[in-house]
Amino acid sequence: MKIESDFLPEKQCIVIDIGTKYTKFGFATEHSPRCIIPTCCEIDGTSIPDIYKCKDEQTLMLALTNFIHMLFYKYALVAPKDKKVIIVESLLSPTIFKEILAKVLFITYEVTSLCFVPSHCASLFTLGISTGLVLDVGYKEVILIPVCEGVPVLRLWQAMPLAGQAVENHIKTRIDVGQLSDESIDSIAEDIKARCCFVTTLKRSKILATGQSVDPKTSDVEYHINGERSITISGDVRETVHDVLFEENIDQMSITTMILETIINSNVDIRLKLAENIVLIGGTVMAKGFMSRLKEELVEKLKCSKYNNLKITKFKFHVAPAYENYIAWLGGSIFGSTNNLNILSQTRENYINENYVPDWPTTFTRQKTE
Repeated sequence: MKIESDFLPEKQCIVIDIGTKYTKFGFATEHSPRCIIPTCCEIDGTSIPDIYKCKDEQTLMLALTNFIHMLFYKYALVAPKDKKVIIVESLLSPTIFKEILAKVLFITYEVTSLCFVPSHCASLFTLGISTGLVLDVGYKEVILIPVCEGVPVLRLWQAMPLAGQAVENHIKTRIDVGQLSDESIDSIAEDIKARCCFVTTLKRSKILATGQSVDPKTSDVEYHINGERSITISGDVRETVHDVLFEENIDQMSITTMILETIINSNVDIRLKLAENIVLIGGTVMAKGFMSRLKEELVEKLKCSKYNNLKITKFKFHVAPAYENYIAWLGGSIFGSTNNLNILSQTRENYINENYVPDWPTTFTRQKTE
């Protein structure tokens, strides 16, 4: 049957969000990624569990080449040649990672254009707002960056190496899974975190921290390992493992103080707007009760004399239009459907001539000047 060319859709832009734990891959204008896979690959039979930790440029080049090949040909089932690509990136991502990723996509796979979109800005696209305080609680670190009128305020960024991995490490110290490989234990701890655990209230957390019991008591659950045996996850473990995210470190920093410090160091005229436009992204914030606990922690911390000058009595959180672990990807998908994509993208011809990958502000400023 003949199909009229007028009805053939334009080639869709490909959106990729490479996280430290999982990678989201899909097409622009779609409401969810086609696949969410671990960010790992193999080089000559050797497993690379974390691409971001490659020791040298050559290893990183091989790892990204194999990983991108797997994404396109195993999961997406499309050839990358002559495709438009959007990479949703963290603003704190290493420059060398960005440069080698661009080289792999432009030279090895010959994509027609490439655009790097900051994940914190992309998250606001999904809500239709231009100003907000974006808190990304991922696997290895927490990154907080305020965005004002679509521009990330980098002088106020905050980061802390305490996120989902810290919760899993805490679970490992509280349970006994027997003689298993480290990889199996990591997988079990992650599954227990997702299936069995939740974030308790501030009041119950304070009582449990003293060793006392609380009513009603959280029930124990049985967790089955490989269908062969089971272990008991106590109620105390289920509701206290996430407390590590709210504990202050030696520098008296926690997720709560990160938010308050960013607000108090911002301009007076946007403090209230930031406090009333808090956006949570990242897989760790999907834990049941996380948002409610964070609200309680913020209100409690406001009682400190240090924050008396804030003149803020309440905080407002946006409800994500999708699962928090791929909100940034969804923002990239929305961005890929706008005219700004062609304006802010770098073409393959331009990359070959300049051998340079501009960042987000540089690209925007250059195009605006032209």
